[in-house]
Amino acid sequence: MAGQLIVGLDVSTRARAEEIVALLGDSVDFFKIGYQCFYGADGFALGKALIAAGKKVFFDLKLLDIDNTVEKGVAAFAETGAQMLTVHAYPKTMRAAAKAAAGSGLTVLGVTVLTSMDDADVKEAGYERDAAGLVALRAQQARDAGIGGVVASPHEAEMVRTIVGPRLAIVTPGIRPAGSAAGDQKRIMGPAEALAAGASHLVVARPIIEATDPAAAARAILAEMNGGARLA
Repeated sequence: MAGQLIVGLDVSTRARAEEIVALLGDSVDFFKIGYQCFYGADGFALGKALIAAGKKVFFDLKLLDIDNTVEKGVAAFAETGAQMLTVHAYPKTMRAAAKAAAGSGLTVLGVTVLTSMDDADVKEAGYERDAAGLVALRAQQARDAGIGGVVASPHEAEMVRTIVGPRLAIVTPGIRPAGSAAGDQKRIMGPAEALAAGASHLVVARPIIEATDPAAAARAILAEMNGGARLA
């Protein structure tokens, strides 16, 4: 289960990111580097240092550009030895990313619909589908593009699994363990439920990195992932 838990290093300094990694010790070996850490905490160098130290790194940067630019960008991340990288789940973007990642150990993930968005947000963005319908479309396109998986809300994990099959990764943010506040997330679920629904990896940031004891918080989530009790 430890390899399925990804801790989001959503902090603004490299010193704080390294402190969190040290506090977590051996309880977690997989870390997500998103915008805040990448741009504010020298996240590219941090990621390479973590990889050199034997950790797994997920660069969550949601790449989107012309095909050639995406292809060259993905190739650069593949050379670092990173485990995962996100792109927007547009067909041309995913095909370019799949081409660049071919033969490497990098799993390209297509971001379907952000977990901070609900049906009203999707409608406001100009889509005629609801959130679940748009996720389904993006999941099918990701499968057909040949990338390694998708990022989706745990609420759509079961549906997505039926679309992409058993081998592709389904990475789910919006995970809230027992007693955690929802924050700005709208489509959330507990750790055990998300795995049961078909998720392959869970991304958790605030409930761990803002905890008084991050290692204890991570262990509690791992216990829930292993079927431990969850409060109603």
